[in-house]
Amino acid sequence: MTDLHQALTLRPLREADLPMLHDWLNRPHLVQWWGGEAARPSLAQVLAEYAPAALAQDRVTPYIALLGNTPIGYAQSYVALGSGGGWWEDETDPGVRGIDQSLADPALLGQGLGTRLVRTLVAQLFADPAVTRIQTDPSPDNGRAIRCYEKAGFRAVRVVETPDGPALYMLCERP
Repeated sequence: MTDLHQALTLRPLREADLPMLHDWLNRPHLVQWWGGEAARPSLAQVLAEYAPAALAQDRVTPYIALLGNTPIGYAQSYVALGSGGGWWEDETDPGVRGIDQSLADPALLGQGLGTRLVRTLVAQLFADPAVTRIQTDPSPDNGRAIRCYEKAGFRAVRVVETPDGPALYMLCERP
């Protein structure tokens, strides 16, 4: 049984983590919100798209969330300005960071770990004085994620159209 009171930390994603991430990204509770069945990634796709060097080119910083020493999830932050592909084309502030994250094990959902993960990521990002605010964009239908973000200090701004479809644009201001 997992001790939920252990420290939750983030460490940089490593190449050796990619097979584990591939497994996670193909779990039904993640597939539902990360592109659906048609977007299930192959191992080759994960190795190519999530390799730290490939993500760095897109100004994405990937992390593995640890509960104690146990990997429990994936998180990433990115520079919103100039992210390309139709994403955040109206953004003019170079200090805005976007975030995404997920817990790997569905048995860990609903226990406050997602909120702890978001708070940990937000605190780490705001430790950099260049970061002005943090945004996220859950599906408007993903009530669990929306509640998690609200508990972590985000506020809903509006529904926006993204390359992945409608999303609830949410912001967290620097404390």
